[in-house]
Amino acid sequence: MTPRLQYLPTQTLNELYPDSFPLDVRHYLASWIEEQRWETFDVDNMEQEPQARRLLDQMVHLLQEVAQLNPNVVERVKLQHISRNLSVFQPQPMQLVRTVRDILRKERHLLAQAQIPQGPPAINGTQQPAREDGKTDVDNLVLKVLEIQNCRQTLHQLQEDLNWEKQEMETIQDQVARQTRIQQLEYNYSVCAKKRVQLLHEALCALEQCQSCLILRIKSWRWEQHRATIGVCEQLLGVNGNLRQELMLVKRDHGGAEFHTLQESLAHLLQTLIQSSLVVDKQPPQVIKTQSKFSTTVRYLLGEKMAPGKPVLLKAQIITEAQARNLGQQGVVPNENVGELINSTAILEHNTSSKSTCATFRNMSIRKIKRADRKGSESVTEEKFALLFTTEITITGCETPYSIQAISLPVVVIVHGSQEINAMATIIWDCAFSEPNRIPFIVPERVPWKQMCEALSSKFMSEVQTQRCLDRYNLHFLAQKIFDQPDISEDFSNMPVSWAQFNKEVLPGRNFTFWQWFEGVMDLTKKCLRDYWSDGLIFGFIGKQHLHVILQNKPSGTFLLRFSDSEIGGITIAYVGPTDNGGRKIQNIQPFTKKDLDSAGLGDRIRDINCITHVNSLQVCNQIF
Repeated sequence: MTPRLQYLPTQTLNELYPDSFPLDVRHYLASWIEEQRWETFDVDNMEQEPQARRLLDQMVHLLQEVAQLNPNVVERVKLQHISRNLSVFQPQPMQLVRTVRDILRKERHLLAQAQIPQGPPAINGTQQPAREDGKTDVDNLVLKVLEIQNCRQTLHQLQEDLNWEKQEMETIQDQVARQTRIQQLEYNYSVCAKKRVQLLHEALCALEQCQSCLILRIKSWRWEQHRATIGVCEQLLGVNGNLRQELMLVKRDHGGAEFHTLQESLAHLLQTLIQSSLVVDKQPPQVIKTQSKFSTTVRYLLGEKMAPGKPVLLKAQIITEAQARNLGQQGVVPNENVGELINSTAILEHNTSSKSTCATFRNMSIRKIKRADRKGSESVTEEKFALLFTTEITITGCETPYSIQAISLPVVVIVHGSQEINAMATIIWDCAFSEPNRIPFIVPERVPWKQMCEALSSKFMSEVQTQRCLDRYNLHFLAQKIFDQPDISEDFSNMPVSWAQFNKEVLPGRNFTFWQWFEGVMDLTKKCLRDYWSDGLIFGFIGKQHLHVILQNKPSGTFLLRFSDSEIGGITIAYVGPTDNGGRKIQNIQPFTKKDLDSAGLGDRIRDINCITHVNSLQVCNQIF
């Protein structure tokens, strides 16, 4: 939250932010929110809806990142829950713009009424200057990189021209004129090459500066979060100790029988605090292949209060979903060993400079795993495990040691790389749709399609590393595909989609599931098509009805790019071509796979096809609709 808002009364702040957009979002994403141009939106103009949807997706993605980095498990769960609740804006992203814009307007009005000064609060009586957020520098860096890319393309064209001129020189009589042309091309090539190198140097310096500022801000943010959490834990521990001391004095002065309940409550609170202060700071990978190395870090938030003496050894073991459930209900560490872990112990070490106490497991590995009896058609890639970390710790001022434990997020253990895609589906379903404070590791069997939309779009943007989200046409096509209703144009938002539809049942007429197909598209886009997708040149997810609407009145040679409906990881070209009787019809070219595009890129493939002349891009489509 921006510092000036902290001067407003708590009740005013609570009334300012609705349940759909709580104060936590404003606090954690303050800088990003203030950077966006909310006032430039015309909330009644539906053509701006894709921009609003992109902002919504970015907001959800950023909030999830903040949640993942937050060392406070309570805050982390709360933020994850809030990020899921933001899906209420998914059907009408313009409502998010309207909500945020109105809140910012009310903030400015309230701050003006309260006569709160601009800028951050004073330190030692001196007003501090406002700090630049560095966005302009980053924008300039991006433009510089684009300039470098343009230089590269220019050099490529110049080289092709040179090759042509030199080849033609042997057969052309006017060699003097051609030699002059070659010299001019070589000079242009030299100038462009020098400019390219200079731009690279400038971009590298700019990147170094931007990254240094970014890392400084990240470190500062993390430190503030850790310091706040640790400080609160230690304060509560101190309060508990003081109360226990006072209680002992009261018992001495007035007898102890009637204070037994208070003593038990304090003891229980102390035990809960000490046990809850062990958290998994860096989660293990959620898909783990046996015999492969991985790492994880566990942090103890009361590290400075640990009694000196022998080192505290943290032990890790792998547990099943059933064992995790019993652990939560009964608090008993399971005796049965369901997996063999290599390098499963680490020492809790205190770092005085960062004031953190961590145990880092650097080279863990699962040698073997014992599977549970599966029900019906349940696959091994649907079976969830977790890492359980346990130790015994003594806190200064407490006589008896405490057994403490922490559990990781659920993991899926695989034995072969071919299982990874299905295992990832299990993890995505769990991460996207699990509720806070659930019984491990229960997730709903069905969720509304609008929640699935949020998960698919966020995963696509994260995996492909693009800012272009899935728009409503993409998501409508995906709904038609997963529900097997290609001719339905109704709103699917509240229609329930099941785990079986997501990654258990194969799609009609196919030998793969919806997730296997969708993951193949993501992999192809990430490795071969990112720039085309980000520039809006690929429609991607589009049904035949929508395809015909777009192309039906276009001249012959018009084409668009769409992901193959029948093949995993393929992109095809739909184009308007002539018929034998002089008419026109829409045709599709055999899909290109990653293997095809590795040997010749998409641009080269398109140039080799004579019957297509100009692309129908996403921007043109948005004008139509």
